Amino acid sequence: MNADWQAFLSTRGASAIADGSANEGAAAFPKVAADTPCALTDLAHLGVIAVGGPEAVDFLQGQVSNDVRELSGTHTQLNSHCSAKGRMLASFRLLRSGESLLLLLPRCQLDTLLKRLRMFVLRAKVSIDDATDALVRFGIIGRCADDALAGRFGALPRGDNDMSQAGDLALIRVAGEVPRYLVIGPAAEAQAIWQAAVEQGAVEAHPDLWALNDIRAGIPTVLPETADAFVPQMANLHLIDGVSFHKGCYTGQEVVARIQYLGKLKRRMYIAEADTDSGPKPGDALSAAGSGSEQGPGRVIDARASAPGRWELLVVAEIAAAEGGELRLSGNGRDDGPVLKLRAPAYGFGEAS
Repeated sequence: MNADWQAFLSTRGASAIADGSANEGAAAFPKVAADTPCALTDLAHLGVIAVGGPEAVDFLQGQVSNDVRELSGTHTQLNSHCSAKGRMLASFRLLRSGESLLLLLPRCQLDTLLKRLRMFVLRAKVSIDDATDALVRFGIIGRCADDALAGRFGALPRGDNDMSQAGDLALIRVAGEVPRYLVIGPAAEAQAIWQAAVEQGAVEAHPDLWALNDIRAGIPTVLPETADAFVPQMANLHLIDGVSFHKGCYTGQEVVARIQYLGKLKRRMYIAEADTDSGPKPGDALSAAGSGSEQGPGRVIDARASAPGRWELLVVAEIAAAEGGELRLSGNGRDDGPVLKLRAPAYGFGEAS
């Protein structure tokens, strides 16, 4: 975490999370109700990779699933890096910041992606660096966000993934059931916005609240437990503008394109709810009566508690199993876990399903 930002948050009574979870490094503010009207969440558990140099765009164009040429000073994109077999090794948000392209992804995935991208540099005129400690990341969730942000940014981004910039600060509109913004920038300016949001009534909250809103918005996050498990379409990335089918070659492109144009998608991502006192975790298996798949009927992508004993999840599941009977959480060799209540994300499944 940025040292100045860490010092600021410590004056507000928060220490960094150090429990080995995907939230590692973020400020451990209290967990609050899922329907809290306005909240601030530190996002220091997200790492930052900076890609620079005169050939940065061309380099990333050959490595990621979305069309890097479509980035602009006002638009970011969701994206992924795949294996040669077309399975996602990492997912991230990609944006322009000055002369660099920034990749925002869980810190627990950062070292692996850094190492892999550097393998492909060869003679390209590109630099790839860990910029995690140089920039602050935090989120604002709720209706009070506009008042807290307008004084610094003026016109706020209105479309999902759109971005406004003010000096070295960037503000990104993130999809969700309520207004949601991601702030990235220097510590001093981030502190001023954070304090302004508190004055507008924002509650300082645990980063689980941000992850819960990602789940409700149907935005998948690849973690170590699910790396190399899903092609982008299985996680609905093609439905949230995370895959380009016209950009040309990139690692894994042949497999991703074949599924889109020649194959039939057999698995897709659902939003799910479950009543259980034992929290499901990323990578946990699903079970379904009569499923004959060697891979099993599905796996958990992410899960967060929305109330005591109630969990909301993103799961990738066989379409046939989801539509044909009960899907359950499974673990420890058991197939009689709690039944999942499934629903489609707000953006639907599109024609590709």
